[in-house]
Formats: sequence, C-alpha cells, structure tokens
Amino acid sequence: MEQLKDALLEQFGLVFEDSSLLETAFTHTSYANEHRLLKISHNERLEFLGDAVLQLIISEYLYKNTQKPEGDLSKLRSMIVREESLAGFARDCQFDQFIKLGRGEEKSGGRNRDTILGDLFEAFLGALLLDKDVETVKDFIYQVMIPKVEAGDFEQVTDYKTKLQELLQVNGDVEIVYQVTDETGPAHAKNFAVAVLINGQKAGQGQGRSKKLAEQEAAKDAFEKESH
Repeated sequence: MEQLKDALLEQFGLVFEDSSLLETAFTHTSYANEHRLLKISHNERLEFLGDAVLQLIISEYLYKNTQKPEGDLSKLRSMIVREESLAGFARDCQFDQFIKLGRGEEKSGGRNRDTILGDLFEAFLGALLLDKDVETVKDFIYQVMIPKVEAGDFEQVTDYKTKLQELLQVNGDVEIVYQVTDETGPAHAKNFAVAVLINGQKAGQGQGRSKKLAEQEAAKDAFEKESH
C-alpha cells in the first residue's frame, strides 16, 4: 500500500487523508472472502459511488465540449465509461499492480481481467470522492481520461456481432446464438458471462457489465478465432 501511495503522489499529486478508503478501493471481493475472519471491506460499494460520479463528470464534459445530439452523446459516453475502456485507464495508472486478489482469482488471471480492473477504477474514483471532493475527482478524470477522449479514441466503435455475422454468412446461412452462461455480483454491479454458439458449437466467450457488452466480447473472441 505504501508503494501505491508513493505512485499516486508522484503521478497525480494525490495524498489520501483516509488510507482505509484507498485500501478498500484496491481490495477485490475474492481477497475479502479469503480473509473473512479479518472482516476486510471490499470495493463493490465504492465502485457504485465511483460509477455515479464518473457518469456525471463525463456527461458534463461531453455536453459542454461537443455539439452532438442526445443520442450520440449517450453512445459516446457509454464507450468512454464501458468496462474495457475503464480497464485501460486502470492499466495506464498502473493500478493493476496494486489490487489485492484472492489466490484463486490471482491464479486464473484476474489481475488482467477487464471486469476487475474496470471495477477497480470506479472504486478508486469513489474513494477519491469520499476522501476529497468532486473537483478532485474531476481533476483526476481530466488528467487521465479526457486526453484520450479529445484524441478521438472512442469515436469509432467496432460492432463485433455484426462483423461476426458478416464473416460467417458469406457462404450461406449460419445459426449464431448468444447464451448467458453465468451471472454474478450484486444488483447494481452485475457481471455477465456469455457464450456464442455457431451452429450449436461454442465458438467464443466474453464477460461484461451488461448482456450486450458480454455478447460483444463473445463475438469479438469468436471473430478473432474465425478470421485467423
């Protein structure tokens, strides 16, 4: 945790008054569950708070800095705050180095999983909001996220479900079915696992905070396999 504090100070000039908030933000449920006797807090509640302040700040930025209609604003915001994007920002900040995971989650590659890193990024924002204020969170977001928004990184969205369908149906009709295989997490932060079946055979899988995102990830997995 001391290394994390040093990194936050060096990169962003941030010093947490309440270190327990920071520790909670970087504690995954798997770690807390493995240490139940210690009654360690995990980051799901902070993630809920961070999601709300992130949506607000990004919405305000897009409203003030673009002339797009409401529908386009919603699409762009959803791309900026989607799981995959937030996981990228967490990696940019090197947050993946500091998250506390349970042994099983660590072994299964949880430190690189978009769902975990996206949640971590939101939890950090929630902790920062409680320790400081909205302006501090805004400053952080403008430092970490907005440069990529301004660079147009989220303007072009790949629809992998359509790409997969186009790839497979070149030689005639193919049955493509998406199935939810798992659903975990509390109501406010569910995680869906989806498999895509091509003519009844599993061809790809994906995870996401919504069924639609999980389907896109599954389609991407299948598309990359089928196109190679």
